[in-house]
Amino acid sequence: MIEVTHLTKTYGKKQNIFTALDDISLRIPRNASVAIVGKSGSGKSTLMHAISGLDRPQTGQVLIDGEDILRLSRRRMDAFRAHTMGFIFQSFFVEAGETCYNNVSLSLETAGVPRRQRKQRITAALEAVGLDDKVHSKAGNLSGGQKQRLAIARAIVGEPKILFADEPTGNLDSATSQVVEDMLFAYQKQHQATMIIVTHDEDLAQRCDMQIHIKDGQVARITPEKHAPPRRRAQQSGPGSDAAQQTPAVRRRTVPASAQSATHKHHKENTL
Repeated sequence: MIEVTHLTKTYGKKQNIFTALDDISLRIPRNASVAIVGKSGSGKSTLMHAISGLDRPQTGQVLIDGEDILRLSRRRMDAFRAHTMGFIFQSFFVEAGETCYNNVSLSLETAGVPRRQRKQRITAALEAVGLDDKVHSKAGNLSGGQKQRLAIARAIVGEPKILFADEPTGNLDSATSQVVEDMLFAYQKQHQATMIIVTHDEDLAQRCDMQIHIKDGQVARITPEKHAPPRRRAQQSGPGSDAAQQTPAVRRRTVPASAQSATHKHHKENTL
């Protein structure tokens, strides 16, 4: 299980401070497929980065199977991420001058897998995404859809327990998007993995077990409601008043569009 508690992430100082994540708390069940949905600049990619440890919030906890990964040293966090997580991004981030084999091998090298154990796993990952005939092809010669499939192979070759995908179909046509989606969900079900997808695509979001809707850096709602965090009761105004109504544990506020744009740009640069 992934448990996020009171996560707050800000950028800037003093008058220029911008709150990208505002006191977010939520739980993600083990082996679930989850969509984080929201407009550009809403904080959905920032939330994914915080959950995965790619970005460090100012306050809060991210507990993965009971361990707060935000308290790990950078070296331990990098090792944890290499062995536990896989990442797929909208812009592919494949090494154009390297072969497909070498692109996929990079994940295993990072995780410290001995060279003699890599070949079979790399071949299996490329076969899983239908690129077994491109083993020795340069990544730069692939189509957009093939590059995204290569990115998936690189993400799954280490058989991660948690798979993160940030707009995985954002640069693809509808037919190719369907193929990529099917590959992601096939991996998630076959390996009983937790999959967290950041997306604008409502159809893709609806394929997931759980949808987290982000607005202005806060959780607007979680569906199905059984996954929503506990609500707290408001104090009664006095004797004889009606039963206290429940209010959401997080507060909403309006964030200037200019600030949202600045944060979106920052995260794009940070990811690269």
